[in-house]
This record gives sequence, C-alpha cells and structure tokens, in this order.
Amino acid sequence: MPLLHWLTREEDIRCATCISYRLLEEVSEFSYGDQDTGNVLVQGDNLDALKALLPYYAGKVKCVYIDPPYNTRSAFEHYDDNLEHTQWLAIIYPRLELLRDFLSEDGSIWVSIDDNEAHYLKVIMDEIFGRSNFIASNVWQKRYSRENREAIGDVHEYIIVYAKRPDLFKKIRNLVPLTEEQAKVYRNPNNDPRGRWRSVPMTAQEGHATAEQFYEVVTPTGKIHRPPEGRCWGIAKATYERLLSEGRIYFGKNLDGQPNIIRYLSEVPGMTPWTWWPSVEVGHTDESKKEIHALFGKVEAFDSPKPERLIQRILQIATSPGDLVLDSFLGSGTTAAVAHKMGRRYIGIEMGDHAETHCMPRLRKVIDGEQGGISETIGWKGGGGFRFYRLGESVFDEEGYVSPGIRFAPLAAHLWFVETGSPFSGKADSPLLGIHEGTALYLLFNGVLGDRRPNGGNVLTSRVLASLPFFEGPKVIFGEGCRMSPERLKQERIIFRQIPYEIKAR
Repeated sequence: MPLLHWLTREEDIRCATCISYRLLEEVSEFSYGDQDTGNVLVQGDNLDALKALLPYYAGKVKCVYIDPPYNTRSAFEHYDDNLEHTQWLAIIYPRLELLRDFLSEDGSIWVSIDDNEAHYLKVIMDEIFGRSNFIASNVWQKRYSRENREAIGDVHEYIIVYAKRPDLFKKIRNLVPLTEEQAKVYRNPNNDPRGRWRSVPMTAQEGHATAEQFYEVVTPTGKIHRPPEGRCWGIAKATYERLLSEGRIYFGKNLDGQPNIIRYLSEVPGMTPWTWWPSVEVGHTDESKKEIHALFGKVEAFDSPKPERLIQRILQIATSPGDLVLDSFLGSGTTAAVAHKMGRRYIGIEMGDHAETHCMPRLRKVIDGEQGGISETIGWKGGGGFRFYRLGESVFDEEGYVSPGIRFAPLAAHLWFVETGSPFSGKADSPLLGIHEGTALYLLFNGVLGDRRPNGGNVLTSRVLASLPFFEGPKVIFGEGCRMSPERLKQERIIFRQIPYEIKAR
C-alpha cells in the first residue's frame, strides 16, 4: 500500500508511544449536574489527554468525531491554523493512532476536513485504520448562497469515515429519518386512520419464485389478475389474503387494477444514509454561527463551528442511546452538547481557557434545558451532568521512574492496560487488579498491603506472597524488588516485573 512521506515522518509515527502517561485530576467546582452519567470534559492538550484516558476507555468508544484544524493559512483566536503541511501531518498522525485504540469493534471514526488536506488525510487514515476499513467520504454542503468573488465557489467540506470492523458497523448502522421531500409520496386521499400511505407494486422477478407465488387475484369488481410474463407475486397467497383482510391491498381508484401493497409512512424506519449531505437536511455555517452567537454573543472565537444538525446526523447513523462518543478537538462544545441531548455518553477534550469559558458553560446550559440547536425538534428538556478534569503530573519522570506522589489507582490502571491491552474497570482497592485470560495481575505499590511505611510491602517475599489474595493459576506481579528464588517463582507460576524497569510506557 502506498504510504505518505514527509520531513518528520519517522519521529511523528513514534510520537504516540513516547508521550508520557499523565494523571487526570477532577476539578469538582467545574463539574455539574448528575456526575454519575459517565460524561467527561477534559481540559488540556489532546495528545496528552488521549494517552491519559486510554487505560480506561480503550475499545469502548462507539463513535469518534473530530474537527481538526484544516491548515487553511488563516489564524483563529483559539487555534493557530497557519501550519505548514509537515506540521499539520505531525499533529494529526499520532492523534489518529491513539484514537484508533479507543474504538469498539463496531465503532467508527468521522473526521471533518476540507480540500486543503483531505486527500493527504485519506492516505494517512488508510495506513492507520486500514484501507479496507474505509466506509465513505461524505460531502457536506456548508453554504447555500453564491459569491462572485471566487473563481469556483467553495461550498462543501468532507466527513471521512472509517470503521474498526466494517461488517459489524454495517449491522449497527442506523437509518436516517425521511425528509418531508422524501416523504411527500406518502398521502392519505381516503382519510385512512392509520395515516399517510403509498402503494408498492406486489410483483417480483420470477427468478427464485416458489409455487406459492403464482395464483389468481380477484379485484372487488371481479376482474382477475395473474402475474405478468416473467414475474411472480412478491408474497405468498396466505400473506396476500391476510393483507387483503387488513385493508392493505390497493387496486387503484377504479378497484380493478393490478394489486399493490399499501405501505404506511409510520412503518418506514428511515433511509439508507448516502454521501451527499445537503444543508437543508443537516444545516450550514450560517446556522452554526447563529447557534454560537445565541450561546455566547457575537464572538469571533470560532470561525467555522459545525451546526448541531450536522453532528446529530453523524450520531444518528453511528450510535444508539447510551453509546460513548469521543471528540478530542471539542472546539465550542458542539459534539458534547448534541451527544448529551441525544442521550449518548461523551468524552470531550479541549485545550486552552475556552474549555472553561465556552465548553463548560455550554454544557451547563444544556443540562439546564437550553432550547437552541436541535433541542426543540427532539424534545430536549434538560438533565444529566458531567465531570470536569485537568491533566495532572506524569506517572513517570524523565528517567522512567514512577513520579513521587503517584497513587496506587492510576498506576494500577496503567499497568493493567499495558499488560492486557484492555481498559481497567476494577476498584483498585487490592493488590489483585484482576484476572485476564486465566492470568492474575498483582501490583505491590505504596502501602496497598496496609504497611506502616509508604513503601512497605513493595518487595515480593514469601510472607508478602502468602498475604496476597489467592489465585491458583499463573500470576504476573509488579513490585520494586523480589527476594524469592527463580525456582520458587517457577513453582508458584509467577512472572515478576520490577518497577520501574519493566513497566512499559506503551
């Protein structure tokens, strides 16, 4: 497969591995509402934040949406988007690598981009996510009016989509609601109490038809119909008779035409999504700016925010209520706000002061029931909550040692993740972190065994082993040292890993 090369490529593709694992520290006075909903807002550099979140959320995110800087050679108040091409690639590559690890098996990632970097992004995502996992390049009509100052009017952006497993994504992918334009073929000329309907031909190709699909149909006027040459009825006779008794067969205005099946608008679950997203369906930039102005006044902070209807369409397709959504370029907070209103859980990451000045206030307004964006159409009334976090100190210092003051719980989460590749969901109140694929993982660190000295019990001895929660099978034990002989370790089926030398930073 062709690869994209740039000046700092080798350094950039190692960047995600080299980033230090940092703590997440809750700012309780900024958290709001019901804080047990699982919604998280993180202030800090998104590369550091993604690394810190990975031990807890790897493989759990159903939908990642990001709207990264577009490299348009213009400067925003909160983003320096005037980046050289190499710098842009250096920013996007390691972040996409980390985001890939958050996706569930049926999860998908959606990336907004314009023509400046879209084609380079596609090549990079082919490399990181696999070319066979490409789903679509959706075209969003961001403008609806023409301007004569351009050689050719720029009226669209792309939303590039990849899935972890396209076969599973296809199974969970939801249909999109019909627009009124699409639904106009459904009418109710006879005032049917079941609502608007349309007639659908009852015939089908003869190909694999059974004998039950060839029979005579008698209209209310007595006229007899048989399937046309080369075709059959699309339903068996018993099904036809049931539909006829339910008033679901239409013979035309004169009651003697070919039989058609009546399909009610209320029975149509939706339409298969396609790649053309017109502004009339999902909003445009004027709409999104008005949403931002209604929330924050006439600010210039966000030059190209996305309308809530656009994010709603993505989440309609890719998620269901209760699923987890992640946006690591949260901007003005649109993704989190829409996910909240739609009953999805979310993780939002944003750097700089406006995580406090824009994202947090916007989500508080959502919880209080604000009626902008999609609120009215979906009946949003308020509720829920979120926790606010900032990035804390690194778990490891520059020499690779565990930093002073690191608590047992975050180190336990990190070790579990690097050892098993799965997120940590334990309580971190015992040296036995859990059992993975038949192997128990233990951590001896900072007095977890109840020793008087902070570092007591961090060395594996026969006495310490006897005090650990019992597990008969193989064991991996992390600690500062080991005073048991290799023969004894083998007998006890123990693999000992010394802190910090055998802790992988991933």
